[in-house]
Amino acid sequence: MIEGGNIIWFMSVRMHAWTMSETVDEIFSRLNFGLFTQHVVVNAAKLINMERDESLRESVEDSDIISIDGMGIVWGARFLGHDVPERVAGVDLFYALLTRAELEHEPVYFLGAKPDVVEKAVANLRVKFPALDIAGYHHGYFWDDEEAVVDDIAKSGANMLFVAITSPKKENFINRWREKLGVKFVMGVGGTFDIAAGKSKRAPLFMQKHGLEWFYRLIQEPRRMWKRYLVTNTLFALKLLKFKILG
Repeated sequence: MIEGGNIIWFMSVRMHAWTMSETVDEIFSRLNFGLFTQHVVVNAAKLINMERDESLRESVEDSDIISIDGMGIVWGARFLGHDVPERVAGVDLFYALLTRAELEHEPVYFLGAKPDVVEKAVANLRVKFPALDIAGYHHGYFWDDEEAVVDDIAKSGANMLFVAITSPKKENFINRWREKLGVKFVMGVGGTFDIAAGKSKRAPLFMQKHGLEWFYRLIQEPRRMWKRYLVTNTLFALKLLKFKILG
């Protein structure tokens, strides 16, 4: 496991400023040691929402590994003098972990999205990772009987759980049931199943590298994303300047 590692405090939130390979290695090292790992990624929007949602803040802070997803946080942390090597995008980490899980024969469970989306995502992932042990999957519309879904996950034999539900529902679900899920690793992956299913596309690589993936998503879904990106990004920028000036 990483001895100490590069852990920073950015805007009063603990974050793990690791590379993608370091993050994957640490997760599988913890798996091999039998340590439970609750993983979460943070971006500017989530950081701002944590200020007004105490349950979301608690769920993030209770996580064992907090990865830096958004380029806004990468740039902001560097602006305040922190050493952040790169962005660890949730969707890229998802695929990197599945690649490793296939090699190390770690069974996985997929939870979230609409029924047709998760089914298509699983079908595509079986093609992409033919040796991956998929212990089970379930759609994300189960709020009338959460415990039954939790029992299904626990009985599946999965060691790794990926939850594709919107924030803050996924963070709070994971934190609420972490003791009963029966897995060693759990990660919220947001809209990743939509991408795996081919329903949504990621921004071109040059937009990802220049921190414009949020703009690409805004163009794709303006009604759903305008407030998340335009409002929260503005609030994030103002908060960043405040930390820079006042410390």
